[in-house]
This record gives sequence, structure tokens and C-alpha cells, in this order.
Amino acid sequence: MSRRGQPALLALSLLTRLPVRVATPVDPRDQGRSVAWYPAVGLLIGLLSWALATLLAGAPPWPAAALVLVVWVGLTGALHLDGLADSADAWLGGYGDRARTLAIMKDPYCGPAGAVALLLVLLVKAAALAALLESGAITVLLVAPVLARAACAGLFLALPYVREQGLGSGQALHTARRAVGLMLLAAALLAVLLGQGSAVLVAGVVFIGGVVLMRQRLGGFTGDTAGALVEVVEAAVLLAAALVL
Repeated sequence: MSRRGQPALLALSLLTRLPVRVATPVDPRDQGRSVAWYPAVGLLIGLLSWALATLLAGAPPWPAAALVLVVWVGLTGALHLDGLADSADAWLGGYGDRARTLAIMKDPYCGPAGAVALLLVLLVKAAALAALLESGAITVLLVAPVLARAACAGLFLALPYVREQGLGSGQALHTARRAVGLMLLAAALLAVLLGQGSAVLVAGVVFIGGVVLMRQRLGGFTGDTAGALVEVVEAAVLLAAALVL
């Protein structure tokens, strides 16, 4: 693929475990442009999850939900779940101190808070997926990954990135802000066109809450808190859809 397609490939290589080849050396400007592709990567994940759910129509809901969730997590390599666990440990163990919170996030071990956060989020997702599969209301599977990654991209517009050498430092320095803004609007419009306008509201509330918490504790965001936001948005959108069936 030409260098013009590098931002999309960079987004795919970061947010999924799909086998893509990225040209090296990586242009920092392409890293910044890749942020605008995050919602599109979410759409690909959503399409694959929705297709699997469609194939499993009529199967027992809980085993089917477990299979969809396993594939969903596998597509991302549990990247965002790792960020969720690290963020939960840091938020609880940081005692409100910024430096301590950031230090705990760099610890590779998963503590009790991280383990509980993982368990609860996966349980919420599995229960919501089971209810949605049983009712056949699976359109939200297309929308949840898109809105979650749109929220992640939105962090680059709303907050500074607080680590100088972190995973998202290149993207933060060269973010194509106008392109990201347009993709956020496109993600919201897609949800509305698919009859999931309430999902946009749910994702927006979680995003605003996350931004407030990150600003208060860290003065910005990290790759871990971005991953945590992705997981919480997905879980909240799926749960809300299941509760209103």
C-alpha cells in the first residue's frame, strides 16, 4: 500500500491484532493522522462481531455471547482491557496523587482493583450480549466499538497527553484535529442512522465523565486511561441497549 494509506494501517496495527504491514520508518505525521481512523477501526471490529452474532442466531444466548466476546477481545489483543486494569489499580492505589497514580500505571502487575474491574466489565458485556442476542437486537454491536474508539480519539482533542515517551506521544504531537473532529461527527451520524441515537448520548456522558476524572487526577490522559475509556464506553452502550429491550 502507498504511504497515503499508512495512517489507516497504523490505526489497525495499534488497535487490533489483525495482520497488517506498516512501512518503516514511521512518519510522526502519519501517527497523528492515524487518530482520525480510530472510529473506522471500531467499525471493522463491529462488523466482524455483528457478523458472528448473526451466524449464531438461534443458539443458546449465553454460550453465543461468550463466543462473541472472546472473538471481540481477541481482535483487540485485550489492549484496552490491560489499560482498564492498570487504570483501576492506579486510581485506587494513587490516593489522589498524580505522580503516584502515573507510577502505578507503569507497573506491569495487575492488582485487586484491576482484577475486579476486568471481571465486572466482562460480566456486564457478556450479560448484555446474551440479552441482545436472545432478542435479536444486535445492531448495537455495530455501534458500540465505533463510539468507544471515537471517544478514544476525542481524548486527543479534549486533553493533553501526559507521558513524553508513551504509546500515544507521537499521535498527540501530530494529531490531525480537523480530521478527528469530522470522524467523530461521522461516528455519531452512523449511530443515529442505524437507530442507535441513545447510544451516542450514553457514550457522550461516559466520555465527559472520563475527561473530568482524568483532568482532575492527571491533568490529561495516558494510553492506559484511553484504553479504560474504550472499555467503559463499550460496556455502557451495550448495557443501556440491553436494559431498554
